[in-house]
Amino acid sequence: MAPNDLLPASGNLYDAIRAGFPTELDRPALELADGRAWRWRDLDAASAKIANLLLSLDLPAEPDGSPPRLMVQTEKSPEALLIFLAALRAGFVHVPLNPAYRGEEMQHFIEDARPAVLVCRPADFPALSTLGFPRGVRHVYTLGSEGEGTLIDRASFHPEACATRPCAPGQTAALIYTSGTTGRSKGAQLGHAALLANACIVGRAWGWTGADVLVHALPIFHIHGLFVAAMGALLHGSTLRWLDRFESQAVRAQLPGATLFMGVPTMYTRLLREPSLDHAACASLRLCVSGSAPLSAETFAAWEARTGHRILERYGMSEAGMIASNPLHGLRRPATVGPALPGVGLRVVDAEDRPLPAGETGAVQVAGPSLFDGYWRQPAKTAEAFVADAAGRRWFRTGDLGRLDAEGVLTLDGRSSDLILSGGLNVYPAEIEQALDSLPGVAESAVIGVPHPDFGEGVLAVLVASTSPPPDAAALLAALRQKLAAFKCPKAIVWTEALPRNAMGKVQKKPLREQHAGAFAPGPAAG
Repeated sequence: MAPNDLLPASGNLYDAIRAGFPTELDRPALELADGRAWRWRDLDAASAKIANLLLSLDLPAEPDGSPPRLMVQTEKSPEALLIFLAALRAGFVHVPLNPAYRGEEMQHFIEDARPAVLVCRPADFPALSTLGFPRGVRHVYTLGSEGEGTLIDRASFHPEACATRPCAPGQTAALIYTSGTTGRSKGAQLGHAALLANACIVGRAWGWTGADVLVHALPIFHIHGLFVAAMGALLHGSTLRWLDRFESQAVRAQLPGATLFMGVPTMYTRLLREPSLDHAACASLRLCVSGSAPLSAETFAAWEARTGHRILERYGMSEAGMIASNPLHGLRRPATVGPALPGVGLRVVDAEDRPLPAGETGAVQVAGPSLFDGYWRQPAKTAEAFVADAAGRRWFRTGDLGRLDAEGVLTLDGRSSDLILSGGLNVYPAEIEQALDSLPGVAESAVIGVPHPDFGEGVLAVLVASTSPPPDAAALLAALRQKLAAFKCPKAIVWTEALPRNAMGKVQKKPLREQHAGAFAPGPAAG
């Protein structure tokens, strides 16, 4: 079935989400940690008020016909989720941003996205209105973490019913800025049809139903928290136990009675530090999902030992939604992300875009109904991101390296930008990191390539110790040589207190490469 065939007659994703609401609208949709709850009818009425406010602004479409954009930089709250629903209902493009962005970063996003409406925290109004108004922003509203601010105040004067704005085929629903691991963030244009197709694929693969209760501790400026977790729950009429941020004790307290938990690997490692995390606390859970960053085999094993559950690791990205997943029923293999989800094309290719045989590492490419339409205002980058096969099928170049086994199960070997070319040989950091992380005294690792006078690039390991003092570097390297070929072993080890990460827990290697660029530089000549 083509993705547009999944959409209701309006072509608007909101109508599909609304159709998933339970018939009993007084049931809780969002349960807050303080005991308050939002009913399903509350979500419908409150999002209608905000949608009517947006429509009352009578904003024109862009000259190219694209709808107005609504940029949101607020703390996570039920009201922030309502903004997403309201943007859909009003036919706006939702542009969520990490609330940690500041100054020049926000200037870039405003200049690039060109939002007509901006919603920010009350304290940020002076700075962002000063940035926004000269750059084409027409309205700036505020929203605090407790729902206070001008957005809800103004919306309160509008009706609790709103006719969903029809959407043209292919219309953009959201603009999600990529994490920018290799450069400045690009805006991925996600259509109503693509978002719905992905949610339906994931819902079927993971057995999602209205009886599910999801502990939601993820941010909602990213696809994991917004489109996979929150929207998936709404589409299937599931209850959300809504936490405004991740705190291990708070999440642990919400697990009894819940059926689903979705997190990034860092969340699982922190939950494992909670003494009361055990089989009894997790008895009601049927599924624990991890994504957005690699999950170590050690964390996988420790979670199973403590809770009795094997984490389901999956693979996705802003531009493609969910791509691959370990099975709901059947063997879940640690350090793999499973086979392609139903309806999703997945292949590993060489430098000439030719499919590689099983077991060989190459570039991961993906096709299917959940793909983004392109990078906002970057046609050249969009063209570079896609390739057509002999049959005319459009494949997205993910930028990831990986290998498929004979059963189609994908193992990721890192980003292509992280590939190290040392002495003419390809070195894949993920393989070395897995070996390092298994050694005593190593909490986590990041392997990078930095300039080397003899090898072009030298392999450098940046490690976080789990013991004090840290293990002897020479002993670690000796142990590593028992596991890996000599050319893969780091030529040096450096210790750090913590690895740099983005908001979703992914290790950021670019600043590490910059910081350690001179690690193998020749020293001054002896005088």
